[in-house]
Amino acid sequence: MFFVQMAGFPGSGKSTLARELAKNTGAIIIDHDIVKSALMETPEANTIDTINAGIISYNIEWALIDFHLFQGETSVILDSPCFYVEGLEKGLNISKKHNVKYKYIECFLDDINEINDRLSKRKNKISQIQKVKSEEVFKSAIQNSKHPSDSKYLVIDTRQPLQSYIQEAIDYINE
Repeated sequence: MFFVQMAGFPGSGKSTLARELAKNTGAIIIDHDIVKSALMETPEANTIDTINAGIISYNIEWALIDFHLFQGETSVILDSPCFYVEGLEKGLNISKKHNVKYKYIECFLDDINEINDRLSKRKNKISQIQKVKSEEVFKSAIQNSKHPSDSKYLVIDTRQPLQSYIQEAIDYINE
């Protein structure tokens, strides 16, 4: 069993890769955008701002990951940008807690125009950004990407077609 923590800027290809990995490995996906959007679309939760919806979503996601790994029956992929050190630490700790392989895959795409093109073509959930409005914020997010310091991780250039890197990601998970 394994736990894969996806990372990367919105529109970089995390969900596309996560779905393909799940198809090839039988893992389940916990998708941050689905959980956060469900919270934001709940009429009773209309007082929850975006930041708090994100915090609550992560708490729900970590509880689901913990539950599924505790069952010992399936591997889990967390489809989330992983912008914060706390999320990275939780991923490492939950893997140790359940004695499963920890894998970290960053989808890397440093072209703001390509990112915006992808964002404009996808069907957006309420919690997702529709356009990167600031080159400065984009570059800062790319440069400050979080990585595990004590374990190997995989960075995928998602500018290439999915079929050109899916096997590399599967091999990385299986090592």
